Amino acid sequence: TDRRKFHTASVGQVFRLRPFHVVIATGGGYAGYRKYEGYKLEQLEKRGVEVPVKLASEWEVALYKSVPTRLLSRAWGRLNQVELPTWLRKPVYSLYIWTFGVNMKEAAVEDLHHYRNLSEFFRRKLKPQARPVCCLHSVISPSDGKILNFGQVKNCEVEQVKGVTYSLESFLGPRVSREELRFSQAPSGNSFQKQLVTKEGNELYHCVIYLAPGDYHCFHSPTDWRVSHRRHFPGSLMSVNPGVARWIKELFCHNERVVLTGDWKHGFFSLTAVGATNVGSIRIYFDQDLHTNSPCYSKGSYNDFSFISNNNKEGIPMRKGEHLGEFNLGSTIVLIFEAPKDFKFQLKAGQKIRFGEALGSL
Repeated sequence: TDRRKFHTASVGQVFRLRPFHVVIATGGGYAGYRKYEGYKLEQLEKRGVEVPVKLASEWEVALYKSVPTRLLSRAWGRLNQVELPTWLRKPVYSLYIWTFGVNMKEAAVEDLHHYRNLSEFFRRKLKPQARPVCCLHSVISPSDGKILNFGQVKNCEVEQVKGVTYSLESFLGPRVSREELRFSQAPSGNSFQKQLVTKEGNELYHCVIYLAPGDYHCFHSPTDWRVSHRRHFPGSLMSVNPGVARWIKELFCHNERVVLTGDWKHGFFSLTAVGATNVGSIRIYFDQDLHTNSPCYSKGSYNDFSFISNNNKEGIPMRKGEHLGEFNLGSTIVLIFEAPKDFKFQLKAGQKIRFGEALGSL
């Protein structure tokens, strides 16, 4: 009888914890299933098979967002900073190198024992000659990665992958004041897209670069420009791999991101670093006040910071190829910029690209 009572009490305790476990197990399992589906789609793409677009329903997106990816990403970040014993470093890093195809011959420090923790290994620097910066083209790739999409922005919609779009205004947020960005006096009744274009005859262009976990995780300035403003959107941290980007409409608008806006010689220019699962940390080197994936920020809000002040009328000048920031793992860079109509991309959708290589030019 005593044993039966003890057994009954144990079942009751498990039952009280059950709803939480069900949510985590179901959401995590479903996210894993979607990742597997994304992997299958990538294999079909490599064989040249055109894959039809199948968007997630609202309940599927809600289920995925119920997974505590922000909390898990913070836990992953702390785990990455734990110093590994010297004897354990080589086997751990070697497994990662083998899994994701990392080329350590390009690393500034090839000795795996040099990296005290996973975070240092993820943020490893490259040898100076590993990524020559193209001088012939006006816009270069800010990072290593895979080209998901590129082209002109049309009807205030941007393609994250072929056939799947997101709202330009939702992604960038409301316009910053004209005084800060020195935009033209565009009539307020114009569309959001037209308000960003400062010179007559120009068009708005975009380019999406996906950084895989095995890629070099730092990103650089894609051109000569001045950064005037930073806008930080706290949000979800869903996976941004191509399979998920094809499945969830406006994925980049759901996820946490840091939008840097300013101007270059042809007008408006912006670079957005999009967070993802286990990439709660987005660092901008010249912005010490930025803290991403912080519990003090709530989803659905955003916070602004201007680099223009009474003492600094020009913002932050960036040279093409200059170090700009870093991710803790792979993620996505989105460029949205203004250029004349004869601007041409030197790209193919799906191609691999490395930092310093040409994106396009006039």
